[in-house]
Amino acid sequence: MSALQTITSTSIIFLLTGVPGLEAFHTWISIPFCFLYVTALLGNSLILFAIITQPSLHEPMYYFLSMLSTTGLGLSISTLITMLGIFWFNVREISFNACLSQMFFIKFFTVMESSVLLYMAFDRFMAISNPLRYAIILTDSRIAQIGVASVIRGILMLTPMVALLIRLSYCYSHVLHHSCCYHPDVMKLSCTDTRINSAVGLTAMFPTVGVDSVLLLLSYILIIRTVLSIASPEERKKIFSTCVSHIVTVAIDYIPLISLSFVHRFGKQAPAYVHTMIANTYLLIPPVTNPIIYSVKTKQICRAVIKILHSKET
Repeated sequence: MSALQTITSTSIIFLLTGVPGLEAFHTWISIPFCFLYVTALLGNSLILFAIITQPSLHEPMYYFLSMLSTTGLGLSISTLITMLGIFWFNVREISFNACLSQMFFIKFFTVMESSVLLYMAFDRFMAISNPLRYAIILTDSRIAQIGVASVIRGILMLTPMVALLIRLSYCYSHVLHHSCCYHPDVMKLSCTDTRINSAVGLTAMFPTVGVDSVLLLLSYILIIRTVLSIASPEERKKIFSTCVSHIVTVAIDYIPLISLSFVHRFGKQAPAYVHTMIANTYLLIPPVTNPIIYSVKTKQICRAVIKILHSKET
């Protein structure tokens, strides 16, 4: 058994999958994927650079936005090599340890993104309900503490989930159904009992993404109630406009995540490429759209980005 376990945890090679049934078109499919990756990397890097270098953006709202851009960069980089490697060079092999590492970072940046969206909702609630104490409550040191706490929470919650995969034996097919490593996808290849893994995975995601989504909804209920109780129609419109970017970002982040969960649970009869495309949408679209949304809808970010681009030209 120990010999089998050694092979299982160190020598196994998984095979990733591109878009099932469309292997002949992988080169063409890679073009939009490459465009999305370039957009995500450049867009989030530009937002991050603008917030770091422009003193006018050293405010709580933009600090949280810089965290969101960091998670977008991390999520994009986590999947870039394997996804484009499949489409460009048909490189499907990934070692067990590399698969676990990729899985951890995908989950970690997903959890971080969920946390940051919640903090941004709390930021809007504080700015609307208690503007006089806003800067006193959300100080630079407190925001730094919030960021560190989020990182620690992600590591503590996700490490056991990923580490427990080492104890499993993988004696069935080693072909994964996506172009990167997902926790449920790897578990399905095991020929040993995975009930503990499933329970730990559920335990890891419920207190993070699950609780965050509930608190996010509660935050907006409080925001709506506060605005309706204290503001005139003109003020309501102005205040709600400050929340538009965040609401659209939440929708773009959560709709693919919920769709992927439903497809995994109830869409087993759906074609394989449907699972793949929804999974890729879940990984790629939020990092691409978040910097675009905030650049278009937030005047301060738009001005800072234009200023940086003009300075590069001169």
